[in-house]
Amino acid sequence: MAGFELHEVPLLSRSGLDRAEELRADEQALKQGWATARLLRMNRRGQVRVDGASVLFEAATSLSAEPSPDAVFLGVDGDHIWAVRDNDIDGQLMDLRAVGMGPVELDDAVLGVLTSALALLNWHDRARFSAVDGTVTTAAKGGWSRFNEAGHEEFPRIDPAVICLVHDGGDRVLLARQHTWPERMFSILAGFVEVGESLERCVQRELKEEVGVDVRDIRYLGSQPWPLPRSLMLGFTALGDPDQPLVFSDGEITEAHWFTRDEVRTALAAGAWGSVTGTATPDAAAHRLLLPGSISIARTIVESWAAAS
Repeated sequence: MAGFELHEVPLLSRSGLDRAEELRADEQALKQGWATARLLRMNRRGQVRVDGASVLFEAATSLSAEPSPDAVFLGVDGDHIWAVRDNDIDGQLMDLRAVGMGPVELDDAVLGVLTSALALLNWHDRARFSAVDGTVTTAAKGGWSRFNEAGHEEFPRIDPAVICLVHDGGDRVLLARQHTWPERMFSILAGFVEVGESLERCVQRELKEEVGVDVRDIRYLGSQPWPLPRSLMLGFTALGDPDQPLVFSDGEITEAHWFTRDEVRTALAAGAWGSVTGTATPDAAAHRLLLPGSISIARTIVESWAAAS
């Protein structure tokens, strides 16, 4: 089995939210929509209020009578939807990493709202001064750009990163653990694309640097936004040789192993997952292998490989 396809669209890539780009520069339309708009409050940790299994929105007019320069316009889902940074929210809180790892199950539209809100608000936190001349910038177009004092317009930045499942063309897959992760939590390998580098070359370089493996037959699978803080994950698969010695040269990976398809299927069937924050399923200690939660494209890629035959 040399190749496989994603068996489903990654969780954070499914949103069909109307982003309504044509409204961003229409101040009158934004003012009119504000009267019935829904507002999401998100703190610096990316957490939002929830009530049971639902994310809590409030009337935008509870923030201000007209669109606030601190709020970002996310799109239209019946009414206009906005988000604002609020570090004083309390109550039951949840962030994106918790999706699929607890009682809160969100629909695709709400996931799209959370993903866009987190990415935009993170950018505004870091873009208050111009990269061109250091002057103060002001938000415009519903929060989708900022202008410096000279009128130069700056836009949200996205950092592309590759994430690749390496397998042997048969029933073994290479999974690795970073030194900061919990014991027994393994995932596929990833890294940021460098300036002047193609995606395929990045896959080759990152895998060589992180585990010392030469890969071939690199194929694109799919993508997913990952606003933690501002990445776009580009998923790939590639072939590697299990007999090639593993070398951890860049300090990110502390261990890696070739797991069999049956081992991966067992972990998936048991619901054995972990996270970089240290949370895990209640019976995680009973499992040799913990896999990423469903919020990550890594989980979708691993599940797709495991389901292939």
